[in-house]
Amino acid sequence: MRQHGHDRPAGSVPGQRPDTSPAPDAADSSHVVTAAAADPAEDTPEPRSRRAFIRNTSIGVGSAAIAAAGISASTAAPASAGVRPADAKAAGSPLALTPSCNGSETPAQMEGPLFKPESPQRTEVVTPGITGVLLTLRGVVYDPECNPLADTLLEFWQTDHNGDYDTSGFSLRGHQYTNARGEYRLATIIPRDYWGRWGQRTPHIHVQAQAPGGPLFITQLYFPDDTQAYGRDFALLNARDQLLNRACVVALEAREDGNYNGTFDFVIKTTV
Repeated sequence: MRQHGHDRPAGSVPGQRPDTSPAPDAADSSHVVTAAAADPAEDTPEPRSRRAFIRNTSIGVGSAAIAAAGISASTAAPASAGVRPADAKAAGSPLALTPSCNGSETPAQMEGPLFKPESPQRTEVVTPGITGVLLTLRGVVYDPECNPLADTLLEFWQTDHNGDYDTSGFSLRGHQYTNARGEYRLATIIPRDYWGRWGQRTPHIHVQAQAPGGPLFITQLYFPDDTQAYGRDFALLNARDQLLNRACVVALEAREDGNYNGTFDFVIKTTV
């Protein structure tokens, strides 16, 4: 079952996850989009129990406090956050593929009602039946001193190209751990907007992040105004969404096939 963002499933508690991860949902196979293959040069951590990972952390009440603080953070808006690398290069201002860490913590945002525990451990979340504009998102997770954080838990979930969340399976949902260099890679699609309890939400990806021994961090990632997907006006959608934080806009680079590469670095706390 796919569900719009304004409906809430029962019993989702962030930070409480079982030991096992079910297999990916193999629903409708009428049209399959295959995400880009993983880079063989990347480190691939062995699967492990997320319950054991969470048990060794000190999340306490941090997740609730951080989530509540996310609404008020939505007004910070650096103008350069949504500049695409290709545009910067054309203007004669080279932009590094992954911006340097400056120690500023990534703004927290609310979790939303449709987090679903027990997601599969994987970097590619596109499952059979999912179509859309492909996105390969990469980045590094840092601490506030700009040290890369290895073995950091990252959980992603989002809507499909129709603006629906999968609440019966795990399409466009998954968790992973950063490699020894603090790097992550997510193969997904550009999500679509939807109408929810906070009005019309602009396309976004939900994220939970947790360094070993650190508090649970929750945020949402957004897309530049000039993103082209599904015939939607991203500039207008972004302007209307009161929850959008421009500091959480990913850097996008269009590929020749009409899909996107993206980058976003996280800076999170390692202690409560």
